Parts: sequence; structure tokens; C-alpha cells
Amino acid sequence: MSRIKEKFSELNSKKEKALVSYIMVGYPSENATLSTVRGLVRGGADIIELGFPFSDPIADGPTIQKASTGSLNNGIKIEKFFKLVKKIRKETNIPLILMTYTNILYKQGYEKFIKNAKNAGIDGLILPDMAIEEAKSYLSAAKTQKMDTIFLVSPNTQKNRLKKIAEATSGFLYMVAVFGTTGVQTKIHQYTIDALKSTKRIVKGVPVGVGFGISTEKDVKKYVSVGADAVIVGSANIKIMENTPKSKLEDKIFLFTKKLKMQTK
Repeated sequence: MSRIKEKFSELNSKKEKALVSYIMVGYPSENATLSTVRGLVRGGADIIELGFPFSDPIADGPTIQKASTGSLNNGIKIEKFFKLVKKIRKETNIPLILMTYTNILYKQGYEKFIKNAKNAGIDGLILPDMAIEEAKSYLSAAKTQKMDTIFLVSPNTQKNRLKKIAEATSGFLYMVAVFGTTGVQTKIHQYTIDALKSTKRIVKGVPVGVGFGISTEKDVKKYVSVGADAVIVGSANIKIMENTPKSKLEDKIFLFTKKLKMQTK
């Protein structure tokens, strides 16, 4: 059983839901990445999603796009990314997910990339632009390395397609909360709540996480109350990293994460 599956099993036994915390590796600096991860772990994050920068991050809003550009400008390439992952893995056994875009893996070769990711300590992959119809080679390589493949669905994904995506997903299914890109939103839409409930009925046995636009304790509490198995928080973490002095970053992230995690219990 993978670390991700073990985590959901553990949380289920405690009647808790998962807090998945996203950051962009290398932004605003490598040291900030490590400090933030320590704060996330201390604060009770259940899974950490580590972003690897891409030049055209189509699923991401302005905050994460800026972080991606900053990370690239800081010289974060895949070898350096994996070195940082290894450092993180030495400090914690928390499940780690790599979020990037398909071309990064395709360029290096799915098998080689996923093997290197696994060796570094990555447990799962999120590729927002990986179409299920084109995923055969990717899924085969991931299965060989026992790497979880986390696919995205949206509130308007049709039932037949949803079932097909769920069959290819392992770890959890990522439901996008809004029509659009990531970022801090101002309201929770009824269409998202309806879609979550519908998805849960159709996809039995696979945890469903909700992401995009989740940034407050109230957001977390609401999604948990309507059935989400996990909530994913990203842009809010990036904003704290941007606006907090290095000496205070770990504690600031710790306090923010702790407040969010309390709403999953």
C-alpha cells in the first residue's frame, strides 16, 4: 500500500479528512521551501503537494504562475528538485505528491522520470493536462514504479468519462472546485457542492479531494461537511511565503496549517 493510501486509511480510522498543502518548490527560495515544509508538517498537513515549475502552467492562476516563473528564474531544474525532495524525505515520512505538466515527463521519458521521482521519495503524480485518452504509456510506467496517479475532474465532467478517469486514478481523485484556474476565491459555488456529492455517488471506493480556491478555515469546514475526503490548499500558502520574512516563515505556515487542519476533524 502506498503512503497516500495508508494516510487515507489512517485518517478514515480516526474519522478525519485529509489536508493537502501545495507549494511551489524553489519559490521564493530553496531555504523557504524547506522552512515551509517544516511548518506544514508541524501544522498537521496530511499530504504535501510539491509543484515543479513549467513555462506554461495552464491550470494555475496568477499567484502560482508567478511562483512558477520565480522558481524557474531561481534555476530550479528537475535534478535540483529531486535533491530537495530527498532532503525533505530525510526529515519526514509524510506522503509527497509531484504536481507538474505532462511535457516535463514526456521529454525525459515516462519510465525514467517516474523512476527518478520514486527514488527521490515522491509517492504520487498530478498532471493537470494529462488526458485520460493519452495516458496509456504514463499509466504503465507509473504502475511499474508503484506510483500513484491522481487525475483531475471538473464539476461538469460527464458520468461515463468520470468513471473512466476514476478507474485510472490511484491515491485520490482531484475534483476542481471552480471553472477556471487556481487561486483564492471569494465564495463556494452550489454547483461545486452538487458535483462533489454526485461524484462521490458515482466513484465509490476512491477518495475525492477538492482543490482550487480553498484558502480559509471556513472553506475547509464547508467542503468537509458536504463530503470531501480531502481539501487542497495552494495559493494561500504561496501568498504567506511571499509576504513573510524568512525568520518567521516556518511558524507562520505552522499556525495557518494548524487552523486549517482543525477543520478536517
